[in-house]
Amino acid sequence: MTILETARLRLEPCAPEHLEGLHAMNRRPEVMRYIGAGAPETLEGTQRMIELVQRCWAHFGFSWWTFIDRASGRVAGAGAVQHLRPEPQRPADWAALRAWPLELGWRLHPDFWRLGLASEAAERMAGFAFEDLAAPELYAVRHPDNAASGRVMDRLGMQALGLQRWYGEMLAAHRVSRDAWQTRQEAREKARSAQ
Repeated sequence: MTILETARLRLEPCAPEHLEGLHAMNRRPEVMRYIGAGAPETLEGTQRMIELVQRCWAHFGFSWWTFIDRASGRVAGAGAVQHLRPEPQRPADWAALRAWPLELGWRLHPDFWRLGLASEAAERMAGFAFEDLAAPELYAVRHPDNAASGRVMDRLGMQALGLQRWYGEMLAAHRVSRDAWQTRQEAREKARSAQ
């Protein structure tokens, strides 16, 4: 299982030791407002999520990370590289998921909102997907009213595709190709070295 680092975060594959911190986030109505049914998650629900995520890591070699704030050691959020799917439930044969593109997903505890951490983590996860997994493209989907996630997708250079059916709902879909990502990264590197 892969650990990723950013300037302010350590991304650790979700594990039982993260249960308390993840649940402190997932039980917040404002965090879950645009996710799934929009209801706060129970402790048992967070525990089941961690168990499922660990099986995904074992099966695919990627899944959900817990974002650890390096300054405080607190759980700041969570995010994933995972396969999109049109239906809400995973198929019985997980190999069938490989037919669908990879997506980025994220959520943050409200104490860590408006600090640029979602963009920082998403940028690092996208780099992992394109460089380590050789993904040809990445999607991100959001509830149409979730403007904050839309801004993160814009910062990642993702193109808005309009509403599409994913996870059994009509969601705003965004996409970036590997070529567009690499071109953007090269331009940013040039701009940094010119300073």
